[in-house]
Amino acid sequence: MAKRDFYEVLGVAKTASADEVKKAYRKLAMKHHPDRNPEDKSAEEKFKEANEAYEVLSDEDKRAAYDRHGHAGVDPNMGGGFGGGANFSDIFGDVFGDVFGGGRGGQQRSNRGSDLRYTLELDLEEAVRGTKVQIRVPTLASCDTCSGTGAKKGTSVDTCRSCSGSGQVRVQQGFFSMAQTCPTCRGRGKVIKDPCNSCHGQGRVEKSKTLEVKIPSGVDTGDRIRLAGEGEAGANGGPTGDLYVQVSVRQHKIFERDGADLYCEMPISFADAALGGELEVPTLDGRVKLKIPEGTQTGKLFRLRGKGVAPVRGGGTGDLLCRVSVETPVHLNKRQKELLREFQAEMDGEGSKHSPRKNSWFESVVNLFGDK
Repeated sequence: MAKRDFYEVLGVAKTASADEVKKAYRKLAMKHHPDRNPEDKSAEEKFKEANEAYEVLSDEDKRAAYDRHGHAGVDPNMGGGFGGGANFSDIFGDVFGDVFGGGRGGQQRSNRGSDLRYTLELDLEEAVRGTKVQIRVPTLASCDTCSGTGAKKGTSVDTCRSCSGSGQVRVQQGFFSMAQTCPTCRGRGKVIKDPCNSCHGQGRVEKSKTLEVKIPSGVDTGDRIRLAGEGEAGANGGPTGDLYVQVSVRQHKIFERDGADLYCEMPISFADAALGGELEVPTLDGRVKLKIPEGTQTGKLFRLRGKGVAPVRGGGTGDLLCRVSVETPVHLNKRQKELLREFQAEMDGEGSKHSPRKNSWFESVVNLFGDK
């Protein structure tokens, strides 16, 4: 089968620069690499085709011969071509660094320590007013004995001879090479002949540390407080991660929070609802008096302005909303029941003016079912 034009294979013009050729090849190599398409034979063929095209077009002399004579100018079997083959180390260092998380040569980079999360439970009062708390966090800290090097005190860490400190070695497979993690140093780029007895060569040890955390006023469930540099120590002397304190506010016995506002259910007696009066209402700042008008119904909301929460992100202090719940008396004695029956008879004798909602509801039922 006739070979396709190499420029067509890579999808570039004949005037494409070396960088454009390289960029086009990287894109195809990433897409069609066999490790990414293990069951796709066509992808393997496209990968090989892209390799062949790049081998020619990435070499200045080969590209010139190809432009003059086509495939015959670079095919050794037809009298053309060049000895030795192309060096793919540069391009494959980029490609396989993206595919497998590796990289090209140079010293093994230190790894940043992991971030940690700590869930902190607070009472509503603590969340609203702010507080200081001490927390104890288990983490991986730099070993004090070896100062994080992993080597026994008085000894040094050697550069790995197998990978020259890069943490990777290259394996030749046919006409291209592939980067793999160095089996000698396991990707660290360093070899420790005499490991530290405290951390066993890891450079980090498990510790628990106590931290004081300042909680700003107005925080709510889901808010996070970042403590920079209080996470796990980095590997190979890398920077320390961060600690994120996740706030969780405990359920309150009286109040329920919704953003900047607080809600509470206020049970009142039948007599207070009917006759009205003045009641004491709890707030987070103490008790206040609330005037209840006569004839108050269940579900009525009373708003106490400025008695809510000042959110941590600003926006003004919210309100306290008290929802009335008229409580039906229970455990009545004989005399109390008699009084209620007398009261009920007195109410019924005066028509519907005392219970307008009740009578309106029953009228709606009659109209709905057509009762007479």
